[in-house]
Amino acid sequence: MEYLANVNRPSKEEQRVAMESYNALAEVLEQVHTKNPEIEIEETQEKIRIPLKALKLLAKILKVTSQGKLISIIPVATEMTTQAAAELLGCSRPHLVKLLEEGKIEFTKIGKHRRVKYEDIIAYKKRMKAKQKELLIKIMASDEEAGLYDT
Repeated sequence: MEYLANVNRPSKEEQRVAMESYNALAEVLEQVHTKNPEIEIEETQEKIRIPLKALKLLAKILKVTSQGKLISIIPVATEMTTQAAAELLGCSRPHLVKLLEEGKIEFTKIGKHRRVKYEDIIAYKKRMKAKQKELLIKIMASDEEAGLYDT
């Protein structure tokens, strides 16, 4: 997985332009019904056909950029190194390797290197979030039964 070395937050001017662009694009997208609409670059008068899904993704990027947030785009079918997968999960690489070896996350081995699919990491992360939520609900219910909450 490739990481950008010099990633900076959008400037105030970039945020302002992104918000204006997002508003205009979101309004236009409501009226577009073809799978591959054509857009025109005003500066060069060049027309380009773009998949509608790509335009919708661009709208999301503009919205997030207008909020001053950084953007990361990762192809879903991408195979990741164990280090990149660990960073995505927010854990150490040795812990991730342990999860892989325990069969909690699928992986493939290329030589002596393990590779993990992005979608498998995201699925594991969702399972863990659901498990955490379930446990929190049980703890809260237990606390209520024990009378730890005032009414």
